[in-house]
Amino acid sequence: MRFRHRAAAGFATLLLPFAGLVGLASPAQAATSATATYAKTQDWGSGFEGKWTVKNTGTTAISSWTVEWDFPSGTSVTSSWDADVTSSGSHWTAKNKSWNGSLAPGASVSFGFNGSGAGSPANCKLNGGSCDGGTTEPGDSAPSAPGTPTASGITDTSVKLSWSAATDDKGVKNYDVLRDGTTVATVTTTSYTDSGLTKGTDYSYSVQARDTADQTGPVSGAVRVRTTGGTTEPPTGDKVKLGYFTEWGVYGRNYHVKNLVTSGTASKITHINYAFGNVKNGQCTVDDTYAAYDKAYPADQSVSGTADTWDQPLRGNFNQLRQLKAKYPHIKVLYSFGGWTYSGGFGQAAANAAAFAKSCKAVVEDPRWADVFDGIDIDWEYPNACGLSCDTSGPAAFKNLSQALRAEFGQNYLITAAITADASSGGKIDAADYGGAAQYLDWYNVMTYDYFGAWDKTGPTAPHSPLTSYSGIPKDGFNSAAAIAKLKAKGVPASKLLLGIGFYGRGWTGVTQAAPGGTATGPAPGTYEAGIEDYKVLKNSCPVTGTIAGTAYAHCGSNWWSYDTPSTIAGKMSWAKNQGLGGAFFWEFSGDTANGELATAIDSGLK
Repeated sequence: MRFRHRAAAGFATLLLPFAGLVGLASPAQAATSATATYAKTQDWGSGFEGKWTVKNTGTTAISSWTVEWDFPSGTSVTSSWDADVTSSGSHWTAKNKSWNGSLAPGASVSFGFNGSGAGSPANCKLNGGSCDGGTTEPGDSAPSAPGTPTASGITDTSVKLSWSAATDDKGVKNYDVLRDGTTVATVTTTSYTDSGLTKGTDYSYSVQARDTADQTGPVSGAVRVRTTGGTTEPPTGDKVKLGYFTEWGVYGRNYHVKNLVTSGTASKITHINYAFGNVKNGQCTVDDTYAAYDKAYPADQSVSGTADTWDQPLRGNFNQLRQLKAKYPHIKVLYSFGGWTYSGGFGQAAANAAAFAKSCKAVVEDPRWADVFDGIDIDWEYPNACGLSCDTSGPAAFKNLSQALRAEFGQNYLITAAITADASSGGKIDAADYGGAAQYLDWYNVMTYDYFGAWDKTGPTAPHSPLTSYSGIPKDGFNSAAAIAKLKAKGVPASKLLLGIGFYGRGWTGVTQAAPGGTATGPAPGTYEAGIEDYKVLKNSCPVTGTIAGTAYAHCGSNWWSYDTPSTIAGKMSWAKNQGLGGAFFWEFSGDTANGELATAIDSGLK
C-alpha cells in the first residue's frame, strides 16, 4: 500500500514484548515459603506499568514481606501503590503497607508501580530468600515448556489434546490447558479432552506446566483446531471481498473494529488484512504493541459491548478482531507485514527465507492471539525493484520467500501477497518471478491504484486507478487491465488475482482544465496528507464531474481529483467477474462512508 505508517505521539513502537508472569530467582541466604512473580501489565513506549504478586505457598502465616530487585541503568520506578518502594542506586526494595503484610497459607497480594525505561527486574529476593519459593533450597527453576499439543478425536463439540511432558528440577505438578489464550482446565496428565465447543469453529490450544512451587513455565506452541460441522463457506458468495484494517487508524482517524459492525460492512466482506506488522532484522514483528493488543476499549467502542478490564490476557485490536469473528464467523483475518514504510526489511528476510518464515509463524501463532489470524499477507514494495527504498535481492527472491512461507505454515493457513500493478515493459511486474511464486500463494492483491498522483506536481492530471488505457494516458502499462493481462501471461491463474480498489482519491491543485491531462501547481489539500483524501470526504467536497477509463474524476475550483464511486466500482466488479478473477480487495476501511457504501458496491458487484 502506498501509505506511510502514522504512529500516535507518545507511543513508541516496540519489538515483541515481555509477556505474562515471569518468576525471577537468585541465590538466597535462606529458603522461603512464598513466591514473588512479576508482570509488565502495560507498556506505552515511554513508560510502563509493572505488578508484583506475593503468594504464601507455605503452611504457616506470613506477617510481613519485602521484595527486592535490581533494574538495569536507565530503568526506574516513578510511582507506586500498595507498597512502600525505595531505592539505593539500581537496587529497589518494596515493603508491605500496614494493612497488607499478613498472608494466610495460600493467600496472595499484589502491588504495582509505574516505571520509565525498558529494562526488566533481575536478582529478585523475597524476605531475603528466593523469589521462586523453593522450600528446601534456593534457586528452584521454573519448568520447561511442554511439547506443542496434538489434536485427535475432533467432533462437532469436542477435541482430545495430547502433549509431551515438561521437565523441572523439582518435578512438574500439573498443566494448564489454554484455549485461545485463556486457561480452561488444569490437569495432572499430559492429555485433556475439551468439550462444549461450537461446531464448525476455529480454536487454538497450548499448554504450560506448573512445578511443585506453583511456578509456571513458558507456554508451549499452539495447535489450531476446527471442530466438525457448520460451514466454512462465507454467506456473501464465492468471491473474495477483502479490506485492509490499519493498525494506526485507531488514533487520528478514530476508526475501530466496531465501525465494521455499525457500518454494516462486516456482513459484506470475507477477509480482513490487518496492516501492518513490521519486518526488522530479517524477522516479522508486531509494530505498535499498544494498538495491537494492549489498548483498553470501553463498552461503547467494543464489538461485544463489554469493556476491557486491566488484567485480561488480550486487549486492543486483536481482541476486537476476535470478538468480530465470534459475531461474524465467516470472516477470515490475515496479518499483513511490510507495506510502503516497512518493506525495506524484506531484502534481509529473503537472505534467510526459512528463518523469516519461522519468525512470522511465531507472531501469528502467539498463544495470546493464535485464534485471531487465519493466515499471513506479505506486502513487499517491491521485490528486486524500488519503492520507498530499493531492493536488489534478485528476481528469484520473492518466489523463494513465498515457498518458505508455505513450507513453514502448511496448507491450513492462507498465504497471500500484495503486489505491484506496474505492467510497463521492463517494469516492476517483470522484476520478480510472480508467476513462479503463485503456486505457493492463495492469491495476489494486485495494487491497481496509485498509478498517477501529485508526486508529479505539475501533472498531467490523470486518474490514479484507471481500469483500462485511454488516449493520452501518461504511461503505457499503467492500468488495471494491462496488469491483470501481464500476470496471466506469466502463468498466474485468474482465480488467484484480486482487483484493487482505493477508498480514496488522488488530487492536484492549480488546475484549470476539467478533463484529464491538465497542468497543475502541486498536490491538492488533504485531511491527513496533501494530494490524498478519503472518498467519504470527496463525494461531498468535490463531486464527480466525469468518468474516464472506468473511474471517476472531479474538478472543483482549482482542485482536480480522481476516485472510485459506487457506480465505477460496479463497472470494475463486472469486469473482474468477466475476467474470472478471484474477487477484489480495497485500501482501506476508514475511507468509506459511515454506512459502507463502497464496500456494499463491491459486495453487490461480485454476487
